[in-house]
Amino acid sequence: MTSNTLTKALLGTLTAVTLSIGTLAGATTATAAPAQQVPTQTVTIQAVNNLGLTTTEAKSVQCYVRDAGFSPGVIDGQLGSNSWKAWQRFLNDRGFNAGTVDGVVGPNTIRGLQRFLTYIGYDTGGIDGIAGTKTRAAWKAFSNLGGGWC
Repeated sequence: MTSNTLTKALLGTLTAVTLSIGTLAGATTATAAPAQQVPTQTVTIQAVNNLGLTTTEAKSVQCYVRDAGFSPGVIDGQLGSNSWKAWQRFLNDRGFNAGTVDGVVGPNTIRGLQRFLTYIGYDTGGIDGIAGTKTRAAWKAFSNLGGGWC
């Protein structure tokens, strides 16, 4: 009899364990944690990039490109996408290859600007697409050429 009671107890325990495992497994899939959201990185294009120019100097280069026939929009001393599109058009038109006219001051635009500045006699430190200290100094010197164009 003891063997029969022990068997029943053991069987009851095994059944309970089996049911618990099944319930846990079912619960695990039914109530799985929500999928992890992968953080996204937002890339923004800088609205204004004067490349080290003051507002007055930036107005000067806006007037220069406007007087060359390429509209930079409002002459406000803020070299935004319209100003850079005008400069990209100017540089491409003159054969300095600034790449796509998109208003973004990327390596192609910088290389085109470096080619232009070098062509008219400024030392940009090379044509490398990087707006380093020599390129910025040349751009600044150009913006002050003749006291400005406005």
